[in-house]
Amino acid sequence: MSTRQQHVIRSISAGLLIASVALFAGCGGGGGGSGSGSGSASSTSMISIAGTAATGKALANATISIDCARGAMSVAADANGNYHATFGAVLPCMISATSGVTILHSAAFAGGTYNITPETDLLLSYLAAQLGTNESGLIAGFATNAQFQQTLQNQTDVLTAQAAVAQGLQQKYGVTLSTPNFLTTAFTVGQPGEDSDLEALLARGAIDTNGEPDAAAVTLVVTAGAAHPIATSPNTSTGGSGGSGAGGTGSAGGMM
Repeated sequence: MSTRQQHVIRSISAGLLIASVALFAGCGGGGGGSGSGSGSASSTSMISIAGTAATGKALANATISIDCARGAMSVAADANGNYHATFGAVLPCMISATSGVTILHSAAFAGGTYNITPETDLLLSYLAAQLGTNESGLIAGFATNAQFQQTLQNQTDVLTAQAAVAQGLQQKYGVTLSTPNFLTTAFTVGQPGEDSDLEALLARGAIDTNGEPDAAAVTLVVTAGAAHPIATSPNTSTGGSGGSGAGGTGSAGGMM
């Protein structure tokens, strides 16, 4: 074979090799794709949250907004104040119900039943005071504050605060709640139980004419919450996602 023929064969072989590599890469065979789409999808899971929005009467057709550490959903309550939402999210979640001038708040540390009532609004005020802020600050900072997220995801912290709120309402207003677990106990407006508790609190002045917690009730729980702060975890700082971290070690504290 002549030198010229060898040169031509080498040139053709090199060209075929380059073309093959280009074709392989174009078909995605290189394995170096970014894959960014699947990464974000796997970070959330489907959750279902349901409950009742009420003040002693149903918040009929209220707008229910659920904002989680990652993921959000908005639904409308039915005529009885009942709502249900299923969506992809990372817990915990802040929940609000808006009906006319009435705005109430709640929170969810897992999937399940989470009511939205003046009692749950007081619960958030208590937790906010434990964290060194107020309810508005807790809501505004929730998306970026790791300690806020970790506390609301810590079932022990939330249920301890719930017990303190129930105790405070009993001491100040003389209402012993028939449903002290008012956050997660399903109920029907107009039936004995949680709804009767709300009607009793309304009659005693703990709930104002708009269906929101009375200012004196808010002051009561804020003072008690501030007296029992939740310790800051060494790993909590603003800007964290707080998706699965354990909450602070809050002290159990009723009203003094």
